[in-house]
Amino acid sequence: MTCPNARLAGVGMRIPYSPASRRAPLRTSASGRALRRFLRLFAGAGRDLAPLIGVIAFFQFIVFRQPLPDSESILLGLVFVVLGLALFVHGLETSLFPIGEDLANALTAKASVPWLLVFAFGLGFGTTVAEPALIAVAGEAGKIAAEAGMIEPNPTAIEDWSSRLRQVVAVSVGFSIMLGVIRIIRGWPIHFIVIAGYLVVLAMTAITPPEFVGIAYDAGGVTTSTVTVPLVTALGVGLSTGIRGRSPVTDGFGMIALASLFPIIFVLGFGIVS
Repeated sequence: MTCPNARLAGVGMRIPYSPASRRAPLRTSASGRALRRFLRLFAGAGRDLAPLIGVIAFFQFIVFRQPLPDSESILLGLVFVVLGLALFVHGLETSLFPIGEDLANALTAKASVPWLLVFAFGLGFGTTVAEPALIAVAGEAGKIAAEAGMIEPNPTAIEDWSSRLRQVVAVSVGFSIMLGVIRIIRGWPIHFIVIAGYLVVLAMTAITPPEFVGIAYDAGGVTTSTVTVPLVTALGVGLSTGIRGRSPVTDGFGMIALASLFPIIFVLGFGIVS
């Protein structure tokens, strides 16, 4: 089979037509675009980490005037960090954000508020329980609680207390995501909720045992990390996009603020009860 329009210049010979050869440039072009996109992500990750690298290099070489210990391992690890950050951002763009937005749109299309609230609570609870930063902080808090005499100084008691702390924080995040969904549906201003919440935090701080105050404030920060933030943000943006009269810019964001606020309140309450 020949392609009728493909002639060698000045000869008149036809070039054999091959479907596979016609498709090959498309495959190469698509793979080239994907490679260029990832290289841009890799370069962007390196650019984002450049200030941190610059600070470390300044103190290492200018202030302390010392060479890097085991420089080959450090440089290799730095490359892995940049590569991991680029892969993480690529995964967010191609997986977590679309999944969150699609689920929010599907639940909005079904007009099922109860199921939407159940999904919001499950999303907040599940992502928080799996949060590596919370696992680390809860483990350290269990050790401190044992040293302070609040629990028995044995591994079983420490593990149980740390697990309860993680569950309290996970429930608080689930509640905050539910409240965020209700806020988007009802159109409530977020600043009123945040101001009222922090007034409650100040009041509870005055009556909470001092051992729990720092843990509570840290719990509000560690819940909003690599696992929770992408899915919660995608849920808010997708939900506000699917509801008439809501704007993704003004209504879609703000859930992360609630997910940072309510863990403080719940952990302070856990400290008072304990």
